[in-house]
Amino acid sequence: MELSERDALIIVDVQNDFCPGGALPVPTGMDVASTMSMLANTFRGRGARVYATQDWHPAGHSSFKEQGGPWPAHCVQDTGGADFHPAMVLPAGVTIIRKGTSPGADAYSGFIDSDLDTQLRDAGVTRVFVGGLATDYCVLHTVLDAIERGFETTVVSDAIGAVDVEPGDGDRAVARMAEAGAHFAGSMELLAPA
Repeated sequence: MELSERDALIIVDVQNDFCPGGALPVPTGMDVASTMSMLANTFRGRGARVYATQDWHPAGHSSFKEQGGPWPAHCVQDTGGADFHPAMVLPAGVTIIRKGTSPGADAYSGFIDSDLDTQLRDAGVTRVFVGGLATDYCVLHTVLDAIERGFETTVVSDAIGAVDVEPGDGDRAVARMAEAGAHFAGSMELLAPA
């Protein structure tokens, strides 16, 4: 696929706590990490931009059960759980976007409690490709916010994975993204020579 500096890959929260063995594991997390690694290297090699969001919560974040939130403590700043999964090897030139740093901000979307929107606009990006974890939360909200902000948005269909707190949450999230106007493409289509 032909890419340019006006294109960006947004890797959503491919962190240890969202992969098997973590606090909020997605069963396919390691596969997603490997696929996003390949995509990141290909995008950079073709002149596109790459952004990787990272949940970066302070201890006692409002989303944690101990504070009355819905989730176990996860992706606490400067802990191994907040690190990117080691199967995701990022090339030089990737921009890290930390979100959820404010104690009271849920920040499911990569655009909330971060400067992602400013970074994309300053770089002249008009088209984004989104993959990562988890389909039914942070990927969903990042995609919806990207569309709302006017970016042409494609979901990497084989580089997402759902938590599925309720069975079918991932499928419902995919349907919501499609209804909102997201396109879908597999990684092999994106990795194909331009």
